Amino acid sequence: MMPARLRAVRVKTGKPNPVDIHVGSRVRLRRTMLGMSQEKLGEAIGLTFQQVQKYERGANRIGASRLFELSRVLDVPVSFFFDDMPLDAGPPTEHPHDGEDAEMVDLDPMAKRETLELVRAYYRISDSSVRKKVFELAKALARAGDIA
Repeated sequence: MMPARLRAVRVKTGKPNPVDIHVGSRVRLRRTMLGMSQEKLGEAIGLTFQQVQKYERGANRIGASRLFELSRVLDVPVSFFFDDMPLDAGPPTEHPHDGEDAEMVDLDPMAKRETLELVRAYYRISDSSVRKKVFELAKALARAGDIA
C-alpha cells in the first residue's frame, strides 16, 4: 500500500469533470453528424444506449481503451475528442440553466440540433459548386447580421 502522501485523491463534487463533459460532447457531436443513434453506437462498442448517454453527458469517464474504440467506430482520430478543449479547464461551475442538455448546448454551439442538421444537409449537396455558393451565402448573411 502506498503512503497517504503519495496517493492521488479525487474529491467528489457530484459534478462531472469539465474534461469528461468536453470529451462526451465531442462523442455526441460526431455521432450526431454521422446520423447515428445512441443505440447504434452502443451496439457497435458493446454498451447500452444509457451508458452512451452517460458518456455523452460526462457523467461517466471514458477510459483510454474505450476512447480508442470510439475513435475507430466514429472514424476520427482520438485527438478529435480533445479538439477545441480550453487549456484552462477548471473545476465544474454552477450553470444558470436547469438540465445537462441545456448546459452542453450553451457551452458548445455545435451541440445544437439545428447546427448539426444544417451541417448534414450541407454535406448532402452533391454538387461542390452549389455547396460553395451555399457556404458563401451563409457567410454573407452572417456579415449582414453583424452590420444590422
